[in-house]
Amino acid sequence: MSETLPTYAATSPRVRVVPLDRPWLWLARGWSDFTRAPGICLAYGLILIAASFALTLSLFLAELPYLLLPLAAGFMFVAPILAVGLYEVSRCLEAGLPPTLFQAVTAWRRNPLQIALAGLVLMLFNLAWVRIATLLFALFFSTATPSLPRLVETLLFSPESLLFLVVGTAIGGALAAAVFAVSAVSIPMLLDRDVDVASAIATSVRAVLANWKAMTLWAGLIAIFTALGIATLYLGLAVALPLIGLASWHAYKDLVE
Repeated sequence: MSETLPTYAATSPRVRVVPLDRPWLWLARGWSDFTRAPGICLAYGLILIAASFALTLSLFLAELPYLLLPLAAGFMFVAPILAVGLYEVSRCLEAGLPPTLFQAVTAWRRNPLQIALAGLVLMLFNLAWVRIATLLFALFFSTATPSLPRLVETLLFSPESLLFLVVGTAIGGALAAAVFAVSAVSIPMLLDRDVDVASAIATSVRAVLANWKAMTLWAGLIAIFTALGIATLYLGLAVALPLIGLASWHAYKDLVE
């Protein structure tokens, strides 16, 4: 029996103001969802880990290891759209419905065009960041691309490395802040409501600005969990990414009426 997709009701979303410590509640609710659907969440995380390993291997085979760091940072730009299936898991649990892996991986069907447009916006940010990072590398390190053993030494301990890291971090941070503002609640909102991508992004920006203290903490927690997952050779992402995705659904439900 095929699943019947719901009919949406048009609403005019309003943004709530929440306390500074609210991100911890989102994480607690996300963890509760994780424990209620561990198989689906771990399967989703393993799929993303497999994609990460495949991308890393491709860069090594193409002799482009210097792109690994900007792509790892850029992963956070596209992660909100990759987490659509996790938002669906939390949505089903919230509605008292048993989620399935099939529902998770096909969740985009609930609002396909607008979710695709949101994904395009995030992909453009990611492509811009990779292009900027490549140009910065060429600007600061005019010599040939270093081999893998010398890559860390070149990036961290060469005379040019300090200014390169400062400029790269500043530009990357600005882009990351913009991506966070437009995607913090917009993707879950597109899954949950019949709204267009422009309205969802506008609501997301308003929610971030109205709750900038709590959202700064939330962005920091996302960065820490993601960095720890990558530092464990991607294995920690099997738990970190599903947890962040599930918690992001609860952030959306808490911030948007």
